[in-house]
Amino acid sequence: MKETGTEFSELLLSWYASHKRELPWRGIKNPYYVWLSEVILQQTRIVQGLPYYLSFVENFPTIKDLAEAPEEKVLKLWQGLGYYSRAKNLHLAAKYILDELGGNFPTTYQEIIKLKGVGDYTASTIASICFDEPKASVDGNVYRVLSRIFGIEIPINTTQGVKYFKELALALLDKKRAGEYNQALMDFGAIQCKPQAPNCQECIMNTKCLAYTENKVTILPIKLPKIKIKQRYFHYCILIDSDNQTIITKRIQKDIWQGLYEFPLLEFCENVEDQEVIERISHTYSHIIKLEKHTKTFVHKLTHQHIYATFWLIYIENKMDNSLPISEVERYPLPILIAKFLKNIIL
Repeated sequence: MKETGTEFSELLLSWYASHKRELPWRGIKNPYYVWLSEVILQQTRIVQGLPYYLSFVENFPTIKDLAEAPEEKVLKLWQGLGYYSRAKNLHLAAKYILDELGGNFPTTYQEIIKLKGVGDYTASTIASICFDEPKASVDGNVYRVLSRIFGIEIPINTTQGVKYFKELALALLDKKRAGEYNQALMDFGAIQCKPQAPNCQECIMNTKCLAYTENKVTILPIKLPKIKIKQRYFHYCILIDSDNQTIITKRIQKDIWQGLYEFPLLEFCENVEDQEVIERISHTYSHIIKLEKHTKTFVHKLTHQHIYATFWLIYIENKMDNSLPISEVERYPLPILIAKFLKNIIL
């Protein structure tokens, strides 16, 4: 394995020298910027995440700026990226660094992984890139590259697979250039060894890639079937009073979008007829003058659940307490479904 690992590392770093992506957090070894980029790019493609990264750096150029920012501002800048627990954990970790570590980012893997929301991959990446610690980063790109080149058929989403690939990645790691090696492997997976239709004919690894020689490129990596996706049906009640004011509430329960704002919600576990929704609305709210259903249903697909959102305009006689003009709703951090809805309607 030692000779194979050395040869693999040399080929990989040779490819990286000519093909590496120019990214704003590279080359400066700023752990805050690397950490921020890794958190944003979890579950997010670079083309989508880069504008968010640039916005965060502009608004919070230091950890201190992020730690001292109101949570609502952090969530507002995160709006549209989804998986809002990432933003919450990022903010909490920044507060911890400022309050407990004197604003100094931890410098070792063992300390970095203690940060809220930081797992093995992120801690390994920061430790290797910024502090030259010989830690192997293993993400989806790395699983794909290693499983194909070495012909590994162990499912990557099993305990055995996670352990096996981590050990293999560490054995292959160029420990003297761990940060550069880890970035090279990530880029190779993102650019060359892509999930769909990789250009194997022109790949620097094709003579050594078992998946290519054994015609298993489309098969590897192997991943066990996902759990059943939950279907949720949200019916948002946009209450509009005689002053053209509405109300929104903050989601505080431990569920999706915790900490974001939304209109009053009626949730169903199945797709019910409009009449059933109307009856629930009529039972819940009084003094209704007019009730209108917005024609479009907005769909938001997450890993384990699909959300189908319908919006109802409910005009009422009474003036409401704690209300605000509907034009001001967009100032609050919102689920992307509601943000999209507001762009599609004029009240």
